[in-house]
Amino acid sequence: MSIRAVVITVSDRSAAGEREDTSGPVAVQALRAAGYACDDAVVVPDGADSVERALTAEIVAGVDLIVTTGGTGLGPRDQTPEGTLRVITREIPGVSEELRRRAVAEKPAGMLSRGVAGVAGAALIVNLPGSPRAVESGMPVILSVARHIVDQLSGGDH
Repeated sequence: MSIRAVVITVSDRSAAGEREDTSGPVAVQALRAAGYACDDAVVVPDGADSVERALTAEIVAGVDLIVTTGGTGLGPRDQTPEGTLRVITREIPGVSEELRRRAVAEKPAGMLSRGVAGVAGAALIVNLPGSPRAVESGMPVILSVARHIVDQLSGGDH
C-alpha cells in the first residue's frame, strides 16, 4: 500500500523567507526513508487559520498522513494545535502523550509541547515541535503506528 504523506512546517519567519526551514526536511527524509511518498515540506505562517487552511487543502487532496512541525509552544502565534483541533474529528491522545513522554526524557522543556494527534476523514495528522531534534526524536513514534492507522482508516482490520 502506497501512503501519501505531507509535511507542513508552521513558521512565520520561514514562510517570509527570513529563516531556512530546518525541521521540515528532517520529517520529509524520515518519511521517504520509510517508503512513504512525500514531496518537500510545505511552509505556512503561524496561526490557527493558516494551519487549518493548509490541513484542509491536504485532506481534500487525499493525503493519508500529515506531519506538522512548529507552532506547538507557548508563544503568542504558536497556534498549530488550535488549527489542528478545528480539522480533526477524533483525537488520538496516546500518540501525542508518547511524543511528550519521549521529549521529556530528553529534556524537561519537552513537556511544554502542546501538539495533538488525530484523524480527519481518512488522514492521520500529528503535530511535532519545530526543532529539528524534536522532529528527529518524534518521527520514529509516528512511523511506528502510521501504517496501521492509515490501514484502519481505509477499512483494514485491527
